[in-house]
Amino acid sequence: MAALNSRTKSSNAHKSKLNVRRNQEGAMSSKKGKAKENPTKSPSKHTVLQAPPTTSWDGKETPWEWASITSPTASRVPPIFTKDGSYFFSLVGSSVQIRSTATGQVVSTLKAPSSQSSSNSQPNAFSCAVVNPHNPFQLITGSLSGCLMIWDFLDGSLLRTVDITQPIHLICAHEQFKDYVFVAASRPSKNAKQDQNAVIMRVSLQNVDASTNSTSQRSAEVLAVGKTRSPTGLAISPNGAWLVATAGHKAYVAKTSALTAGFTKYVSPERLTCLAFHPSEEYFATGDDKGVIRLWYCLNDELAVNAKGVEKKTQTSSMHWHAHAVSTLAFTTNGAYLLSGGEEAVLVIWQLHTGRKEFVPRVGSAINTVSVAKSKTGEEEYLLGLADATYIFVNAGSLKISRSYSRVKIDPNVYIHDPSPSKMAKTPLAVHSLSSTLLLPSSHPSSLQVYSPSTSTLVSELEISPSNRVSRREDKPVDHSRVERCVVSPSGLWMATVDVRDNDDDFRAEVYLKFWSWDEKNVVWVLNTRIDRPHADKPITSLAFSPEHTEDTPLQLVTTGGDGVVKVWRLRSRKVKNEGREEFWVTRTTLKYHTEKPRSVSWSQDASLLAISFESCVVVYETLVYAVIQTLTSAECTNPQNAQFIGGRSLLVTGRTQLVLWDILTHTVSWHQSTPREIQSVALHPSGSSFAVFENIDSNDTRTTRISIFTLQSQKPAQVFTLPFILRSQTWYPGTADPSQFSFLGINQSWNLVAFGDSINLAEEDNSAKELATDSTARRPTLLQDIFGSSAFVDLTNISTPESTQHQVLSSSKSPEEIFESPAYLTPAINTFFDSLVDTFLRKRLTESEPPPIATSQMDVDEDSEMEGEEPQMTTTVLARTVTSSEMNYLVGLFRKHTIQDRTPSSHATKLNDKVANGRDSSAPSRQPPSKVLPNGTSHKSKQSAAVASDESSDASSSSSPILVNGRKRKKP
Repeated sequence: MAALNSRTKSSNAHKSKLNVRRNQEGAMSSKKGKAKENPTKSPSKHTVLQAPPTTSWDGKETPWEWASITSPTASRVPPIFTKDGSYFFSLVGSSVQIRSTATGQVVSTLKAPSSQSSSNSQPNAFSCAVVNPHNPFQLITGSLSGCLMIWDFLDGSLLRTVDITQPIHLICAHEQFKDYVFVAASRPSKNAKQDQNAVIMRVSLQNVDASTNSTSQRSAEVLAVGKTRSPTGLAISPNGAWLVATAGHKAYVAKTSALTAGFTKYVSPERLTCLAFHPSEEYFATGDDKGVIRLWYCLNDELAVNAKGVEKKTQTSSMHWHAHAVSTLAFTTNGAYLLSGGEEAVLVIWQLHTGRKEFVPRVGSAINTVSVAKSKTGEEEYLLGLADATYIFVNAGSLKISRSYSRVKIDPNVYIHDPSPSKMAKTPLAVHSLSSTLLLPSSHPSSLQVYSPSTSTLVSELEISPSNRVSRREDKPVDHSRVERCVVSPSGLWMATVDVRDNDDDFRAEVYLKFWSWDEKNVVWVLNTRIDRPHADKPITSLAFSPEHTEDTPLQLVTTGGDGVVKVWRLRSRKVKNEGREEFWVTRTTLKYHTEKPRSVSWSQDASLLAISFESCVVVYETLVYAVIQTLTSAECTNPQNAQFIGGRSLLVTGRTQLVLWDILTHTVSWHQSTPREIQSVALHPSGSSFAVFENIDSNDTRTTRISIFTLQSQKPAQVFTLPFILRSQTWYPGTADPSQFSFLGINQSWNLVAFGDSINLAEEDNSAKELATDSTARRPTLLQDIFGSSAFVDLTNISTPESTQHQVLSSSKSPEEIFESPAYLTPAINTFFDSLVDTFLRKRLTESEPPPIATSQMDVDEDSEMEGEEPQMTTTVLARTVTSSEMNYLVGLFRKHTIQDRTPSSHATKLNDKVANGRDSSAPSRQPPSKVLPNGTSHKSKQSAAVASDESSDASSSSSPILVNGRKRKKP
């Protein structure tokens, strides 16, 4: 049916082409570039579009619904772990995300109150955080708005706010200073050059007296310790005696017992970038922008506490491996190792006593932060915070990456610090329909990442152009190969990418057009064809796949280049011996229109027409032999930027500020419209009845995007929406149930992936504050459980019956014999699982028939007959019998009475044992069948033993079951 419809459309299109050619032949006398007659009657091959008078629209602007799928901006604050290591805190803008250590999912989010946050998240963003040393369930955060907030993260509630009216950059606390924290805050100044200065203060977490001002949030006490340059580190020694800050080329040291004396400055040869205190000894480590790590041994009583502003030098030891600046430092909990990371994307583990180092290379991106914590199993782990907002856990024993958590990985620094920011004006963004994924830039410009918006998961990363991840040679950035364009065929089976690298002193310019095929079995993209320099050394300005293809019309791709050439690529196949058919891409046609350079390309819905916009006109080709059908020019749109087929019979031509809708069949202008600002892009609705026009408003005060919704029937916009950011790129995403609604995904100027439109239906992280279920979390094993095992210390309150314990003990082993292989001190008492253990050894024997009945002649013997002096006769067959549970209970009682309890035999039991022993020689072999065990633990071995049992044992006479001896009833006394 699809092929039939395609052929029908193709035939109709060819008929319309024939009509166009006949009209062109009848109007050969018309001059080129002019239309003397009505174009509806005699259109020429070069048609001049006559448009009605333009009208400016004035619609009401409505804020459009939008949501940030993820924020790629990584925090420079190391993640902070809870005391039990189950969760860690991550600062993201004006919120604190509480993530699970095991799964990486956001379980709760602490958001700043509305009075403390605004639309501009940067000035009010959280900049630092620390766990309250006197209450491990409280988190203290500092923000750039100048507020300290104390949170109860278990309940997700804000307890108190302390405002110091200065932007807070760093914070630290110690148990010796209850209700106090040390902060590094910016100093307000009218001089822009002094904005980098800061002041170190001790701030009280208590507000001023409520009786004087009930609404005040000011701190009850603020003590200034000293001034510094822009601070990069602030920490207190483990014993609480020293306060150290790093800024510029100096390390500032102060005694906490004499804060009014101020700082003593120690000079560093390079600018310091990070700070870390040793967990047990009194020295600290710093990293600088040249990659050198220094250990400072200046914390002693000889510190000149009374000399303010004194600059000194002290004894230090240095370690150097990093080629670039050291971003972060952290000591292990035992203080034997020092961890460092930086731009090289390598974690370095330094052994302090020997100077040896180990590496965890190629972690994926530059390392911003390193944190040390113990996992639930008791092993130490290193948590790396990467520049692309990815968290990676490294096992301390194996130095292997155990797990990683990431969503969209975009490192804005890679693009912002690019020597030519205009290179990233074209941001690749495409939707793959078969896997419902999104292809967008990754943390490295030469790669693309595959992201699933419906599940909010990062599926994979596709390296388009292999390149070195280290970005600088000394101080000169390396020009990476970057992906500029990415398009996916309508069927989803093919993808085309363009990666470019400009020429420099060492390399020439490189331009590659690559075709990727979709491997449905392995769910990956596979490189199929690479074409070097498709348009010489000129860039590719646009590319587009043809619509759905058939056997008669193979799939094609059109590219336009800066060399003024349009190339058509087609998919071909050939038979390969023992491998089936091989598909590859080749050049089909090369087009050129005078000396003008092409700008964009568009296919009709049935792939029968091709519209290419040049510098001064739009040329329409038919795709059988690629002959020119029509050349369109317009006085209102003299510089067309783009042309797209829409609605089956219309062509939308876009200029800088003009929109022209042209009817292909009648060769007339349907309507013309001007926009107040420059048009950035146009997105067509899949239904083909409407489209959206995007305009960026970038001024000193506002940076917004205006979206106007147009229909084919009117030149005035139906609706006008606004977004509070500028878009770098956007694409249509089918995320709404209503097909008439608009739904888009885009990347804004801050490199955030956002969803916007009439309806947003995407899986998002939990951004609300929730109570943490501490009781349900897994607890670490205790010391006794590590020694004796957890089974020996089970919660007895959860055990309902002894049988449940028996089955639990037996089910822990694969076979009953393995129970005895474990050490005795790890095994519970035997009386707790004795019955279940015996049942595993004694199995029931299955018999084909029931046991034969006992002879009646033997049962009818005279009860008064004399039994003495007769030897027992075997009159029945010895059969296998099943041991009942009551008999086993008697046996257990025997063990408990005589073995486990270890009691001294009574005189009654001694007489009984002597009489039983005198009745029969225990050494003689016995051929009798198993005898029945009496409740008191004795058995009938002979007539004498039976008599003794009847005289001495009172329990035997009270037994309700009849007692048989050799198949005969015992004579009643």
